[in-house]
Amino acid sequence: MLNYIWAGMLAAGFLIGMINGRLEEVTQAAFSSAGRAVELSIGLLGILCLWSGLMKIAEKGGLIRLVARLAKPLLKLLFPQAAHDAGALGSIVMNLSANFLGLGNAATPLGIKAMNELQRLNRGDDSASDSMCMFLVLNTSAIQLIPATVIAIRADAGSAAPAEITVCVWIASICASLSGIILVKLLSGTIPLKKRLPGRTRKLVRK
Repeated sequence: MLNYIWAGMLAAGFLIGMINGRLEEVTQAAFSSAGRAVELSIGLLGILCLWSGLMKIAEKGGLIRLVARLAKPLLKLLFPQAAHDAGALGSIVMNLSANFLGLGNAATPLGIKAMNELQRLNRGDDSASDSMCMFLVLNTSAIQLIPATVIAIRADAGSAAPAEITVCVWIASICASLSGIILVKLLSGTIPLKKRLPGRTRKLVRK
C-alpha cells in the first residue's frame, strides 16, 4: 500500500510541475533529494551498526535473558500468554530495548522476530492475540530514553542543539505508551467495559 502512496505522490509532483511549467526544477529537486537521502542513510549506518552489534552481543552473552527474567513481573502483566516462554520474552525485551534507545530501524527485525514468537504461542490462530496487540502498541508508541536516530538526523541537518528534543520525546512517548496499554487492556476485556464505558459505547466496541 505504501508503494502505491509514494508512487502517487511522485506522479502528482511531476504532473503539477508540468502544469506549472516547472518540470526542470522538480526533476532537479528529485535528484538532489535522492542524493541527500543516500548521504543521510550512510550517516545513520554507523549508529545502526553500533547498537545492533551491542544488542547481538547482549543476546549471545545472556544479558537479554537476564533482563527478561528481571522484567518478568511487569511483562507477565502485559503479555500473559508469553509469561512462561523465555524465547518470546527475550525477543520482546530486545525489541523494547532497541526502541528504548531510539533505534527504530534496528528494532524492526527484532520486532518481526518477537511477533513470530507470539504467533507461535498463538497456536496458529489467524486472529491476533491480546499479547500480539499489546506488543504492536508498545512497539509503535515506544518509550525512548535516548532518541538516537532523531538526534543523528538533527545533527546531520546542522542543528545547533540536536539533543534538545529529548525531554519532549520522553513526555510524548510515555503518554502514547500509557494510552495504548490502557486501550488494549480495555478492549481485551481485562478492564471490565461495564465499569469503564457507558452503554452505547460498549455496544460500539463489541461490534
